[in-house]
Amino acid sequence: MFDAVVIGASSGGMQALKTLLSALPASFLLPIVIVQHIHEHSDAYLAEYLSRAGALAVKDAEDKETPQPGMAYLAPAGYHLLIEPDGSFSLSMDEKVNYCRPSIDMLFESAADAFGDRLIGVVLTGANADGAAGLKIIRQRGGMAIVQNPKTAESPYMPQAAMQCAQPDHVLDLEKIAPLLIKLNERISYGTGTAS
Repeated sequence: MFDAVVIGASSGGMQALKTLLSALPASFLLPIVIVQHIHEHSDAYLAEYLSRAGALAVKDAEDKETPQPGMAYLAPAGYHLLIEPDGSFSLSMDEKVNYCRPSIDMLFESAADAFGDRLIGVVLTGANADGAAGLKIIRQRGGMAIVQNPKTAESPYMPQAAMQCAQPDHVLDLEKIAPLLIKLNERISYGTGTAS
């Protein structure tokens, strides 16, 4: 049913991502692609931090790389992360979007074009509206939209904006997002696009 998960986070996102990813088992098959707003000169600390948090390996995405099951990928500092029609990654240093590079909207929009109704989009805590328009496009392409309950977000503005713009399928407390993703993962047979 689904081929990938895309996640956007900003202010408060490191802890939110740690909470979400640490609750996913090693058997979670869907590739996860993440934009966390970070300073353009940041090092690879976030990938190391999140890798230590749970069972899934986390790494910075590389240009032309194809996402693999059971892996989580981060947009590298200073680069937009896009998904090409063939499912591979593309890194871009185009102008900032919503004052951000990497941009959540750019990831979400390119992923929606690549995966259509086989995509799950998740917007977490953040202090701006990046991700709202992209999540709306995911819904328009038939994908599933999940937003963190703003009441549980360190910075509620981003999930509030996503709720208003995208009318998501699910608005969930942070700790309830991983169980839903696990349930959705259990319904797919990876690589076939068919329900098991």
